[in-house]
Amino acid sequence: MQLENYEEALGLYARLVKQFPQGGLWAEYGRAAAILGDFNLAEQNWEQVRKLGPNTADHLSRIAAEYYNIRMYSKARELYLQAANIEPRNLEAQLSLAWILARTNSVDEVRAVVNRCLELDSRNEQALYLSAQLNRRENKLADAERQFRDLIASAPRHPLVRYSCHFELAQILDRTERFDEAMTQLAEGKRLAPQAVNAEAKRKTFEEWHEEAVRKTKSLPNNILETWGKSYPPRARAPAAPLAFLGGSARSGTTLLEKILDAHPAVSACDESLAFPVTLSSIDIAAPAIPAQRLNVLRQRYMKILTKLLGPIGNGTILLDKNPTATVYLPAFLRAFPELRTLIGLRDPRDVMVSLYFQNQPRSNYLTFERLAQHYRCVMDAWLAVREWQGLVWMETRYEDIVADVQKEGSRITKFLGLEWHENQARFYESNREKPIMSTNYNDVTQPVYARSVGRWQIYEKHLAPVLPVLEPYCRRFGYA
Repeated sequence: MQLENYEEALGLYARLVKQFPQGGLWAEYGRAAAILGDFNLAEQNWEQVRKLGPNTADHLSRIAAEYYNIRMYSKARELYLQAANIEPRNLEAQLSLAWILARTNSVDEVRAVVNRCLELDSRNEQALYLSAQLNRRENKLADAERQFRDLIASAPRHPLVRYSCHFELAQILDRTERFDEAMTQLAEGKRLAPQAVNAEAKRKTFEEWHEEAVRKTKSLPNNILETWGKSYPPRARAPAAPLAFLGGSARSGTTLLEKILDAHPAVSACDESLAFPVTLSSIDIAAPAIPAQRLNVLRQRYMKILTKLLGPIGNGTILLDKNPTATVYLPAFLRAFPELRTLIGLRDPRDVMVSLYFQNQPRSNYLTFERLAQHYRCVMDAWLAVREWQGLVWMETRYEDIVADVQKEGSRITKFLGLEWHENQARFYESNREKPIMSTNYNDVTQPVYARSVGRWQIYEKHLAPVLPVLEPYCRRFGYA
């Protein structure tokens, strides 16, 4: 496992658990299976862990964390809830439940759990932070601001709380038109955030991967799909459900679009699943030939993970993988799924920059405008190269068009998937309240569409000034000049 020889490790674990069924190796066995994308086997092993272990909150919480790590959120939430019910006075169990419930829009439900935490420990930093966040989400901005300022003044020891308070306070300051103060709070949050992770090493590795992927993509000829199709024709492909990919830069409205499409009865959407990274990311797009058998193995593994995460799916249902982080690796997706429909979300690049700068995502919350612009350029360069490929089935959609007329633009996109607009899609925010959302804008996409984020960059133009020349070519290419 430490050498990342996961397939060999999986075989050894299978032998070990037979020889030592009480040996406590089931959790590691499950982890190895999950890394290789066999979520069914992982679940079987973690259920064995549950049976062999004590019925305690700590034990259930550890298993719940395994499910959370592979983004099986419904199962994780179920186990965290059981853990909290088993030991109502176990503060850690209550906090774990509160955090996962906060990924939904059940504010009342989260509030009840947070209040329970505060009854157990009125000074608990995580509970106080979540209480303030709930007030911000309910638009009780004055109360939320006071709570966040009090927390900051108390010099919180919890790393996430320490920097996240500044990001939350910045959101409130932005909403109340104290824009320079908002930027000051963001600067402090970004100063503190890298202290919680090895940010520089992660950033360097991330950027190197992306730059190499873009370089390979740009080196491919425009007829590459035809070339790949000759060695992997339809008759050689393993059967798969209709599949669409939703990508683009982060903060381009992809989460909103996913929720609108997911509300259609014939669409089942997955939010940033692990199906791509644990399967198709291993494909070398520069390889002259990849055996059809190998592609079929990856193709079947991908579909198996996606359907596992989505649950029961009806015949003919279109599967939608919303995964902006995989946009740079779209060629690998197309090599395994040449029939893939590709939908790309666009938004004014300057608005994208401001929105990204405000986000409190661990993998990017410490980045400057310069670094964010570099990442945007990388993602969109990959897309601009791929969209020139002959035979690609693709569509671009603008965030501004969606917020201007949800049904008009939504109908156009739904038709691209081969479907007609459904009345449920106009009320997408009602059907998604309980579905965990990876993006930090989980509150925004569970309410009716609003247009206040359009043209927001102009408020922060002086802060954006250093990267405007970098963004200008993309503004022209995508019609935002």
